[in-house]
Amino acid sequence: MNVRRHHISGIAVAAVTALGLGTLSACSTDSAAAGGTDKFDVVASFYPMAYLAEQIGGDHVKVTSLTEPGQEPHDLEISAQQRTQLEKSDAALYLKGLQPSVDEAVTQSGIKTKIDAATLTTLEEHGTEVGGHAAEHEEHEEEDHEHEETGGKDPHVWLDPVKYAEVAEGVGKAFEKADPDNAADYRKNTADLVAKLGALDTEFKNGLADTRTKVFITTHAAFGYLAERYGLTEEAISGLDPESEPSAARVKELEKMAKADGVTTVFYETLVSDKTAKTIAGDANLRTDVLDPIEGITEKSRGTDYFAVQKANLKALQTALGTT
Repeated sequence: MNVRRHHISGIAVAAVTALGLGTLSACSTDSAAAGGTDKFDVVASFYPMAYLAEQIGGDHVKVTSLTEPGQEPHDLEISAQQRTQLEKSDAALYLKGLQPSVDEAVTQSGIKTKIDAATLTTLEEHGTEVGGHAAEHEEHEEEDHEHEETGGKDPHVWLDPVKYAEVAEGVGKAFEKADPDNAADYRKNTADLVAKLGALDTEFKNGLADTRTKVFITTHAAFGYLAERYGLTEEAISGLDPESEPSAARVKELEKMAKADGVTTVFYETLVSDKTAKTIAGDANLRTDVLDPIEGITEKSRGTDYFAVQKANLKALQTALGTT
């Protein structure tokens, strides 16, 4: 399922390799690409993948993200320079289906180790409504399923700590195989990260166990896995595409649902315009707040890394849902 709106230009890799960046290196052992430095070079597609590579790789890796901080990852167009980075790297870590430009570039590259995070966990089909149905809406269950069926494979697995941990374990094994000289460190770092994600899962589970309402509204359907994990229902203004415009019927439906379910807040995110969220919130007399999909850490982010932003997301949900 593609959640982008653009197509990349057909730039042949062979035509750009002569550019040379000199910014990427390779592992000094024969187990990785021969490069001339003591680092295992990983090109990651966007922040959640780069964060995994950094946490698991530790001092042994040099991580380069194809998506700049503050850039909406769905909009990424791979440049000739970035294609050269891919060719010079030891591994590519990406999430197929989120950034088709990256998918095509990785497929066309000659890189030896290609790690697709989408293959390391199970992806599900999500639409504008995701999660457990609110009690008030049980009579509309068939309608709700129609919402779900309009979606596709949802790539936002990193927002569910359990699924993100599954991806982390797969990435760790891939690093061990590609760079066996440092396998023991990769294994330890992976175990430490998985343990931290397990603790985060417990925080979310306990923190959202007893709330006044289970329904929350977001600008786009990024939080479906998180909603399903903790017994919530995400109602998205648009679908998986963060910049798609909602229909008038969808807006009216959300306003009616918000009143019925006691929804207090319309969430928007840091990398996409908050105009639609604020319009709907104003019409329905609701508050607005940030629920960050952690697609990129910026100065506007409530935290400096994945865990800090997730904890801020938990607090925002607790406030909006009404913890008791």
